[in-house]
Amino acid sequence: MEFKITLTTEEIVRGLKHYRRIAKQDVLRAPETPNPEVFRRHAEARREVYAKLAEVAEAEGPEAVVRYALELYKSLPFVTGTPEDQYPEIKGQENALENFFLMIGLDPKTRREARKARKPLQ
Repeated sequence: MEFKITLTTEEIVRGLKHYRRIAKQDVLRAPETPNPEVFRRHAEARREVYAKLAEVAEAEGPEAVVRYALELYKSLPFVTGTPEDQYPEIKGQENALENFFLMIGLDPKTRREARKARKPLQ
């Protein structure tokens, strides 16, 4: 898969830290939501993905983190269309990766190709 990254490692890490803080705020406000456990698990899954992406970015650089994110995204089971309260961890990871792709300006065609490669949940 071809992609072009214009952000530096520092810019990527800064953006991921911002997303991670938002996910942390969501964890803290989970008890106030209609479904606290699902909301908390979704937010924690996002935080974990952001932390791992930042780790890869700092260790290996922008292109490596994008390759890692695309592979992780392709490995996730496709759960879109399932009830809102099912698979919060998978949906949280998916949401985090899609936010990351938007942040770095990944080509929509590349995102679509990665999404098509995902298998439905068995």
